[in-house]
Amino acid sequence: MGLLSPVSAERVVHAPAERVFDLLARPSQHRLLDGSGTVRAPYAGPERLALGDRFGMGMKAGAPYRMVNEVVEFEEGRRIAWQPRPDHRGVDKVIGGRIWRWELEPLDAGRTLVRETWDISQERVPPLLLPLKPVVKPQLERSLDRLERALA
Repeated sequence: MGLLSPVSAERVVHAPAERVFDLLARPSQHRLLDGSGTVRAPYAGPERLALGDRFGMGMKAGAPYRMVNEVVEFEEGRRIAWQPRPDHRGVDKVIGGRIWRWELEPLDAGRTLVRETWDISQERVPPLLLPLKPVVKPQLERSLDRLERALA
């Protein structure tokens, strides 16, 4: 796999895909799911996402900052992805463009295969994020743990 290849984690959860998707499509719930510990709270945007929607998210990694996310993939009950960029002119020319993607595959008996992916292939300057690559997989696994707890 190349340096810019996506990083993914997946798990079967005991909930129907529609219920999982509804949780993912609500920015107010993202902090509950975040395995990185950086997501704080939405500050702008719709209550429930659709293709093309934009939503702001307060973040903190050391210092607080804000990101504006655009929903770039959307298939109700199956797939949702957003692309964050800094909410700061100038910085958004250097950082931003990674994609956070959630894919759901309904299984039998109300179970769903859930895959979360971190894709930096569209990042403005991808090499800036390469040092993060080793920590992303454990963060994705923690996100799936948190998703399971939120659905319980």
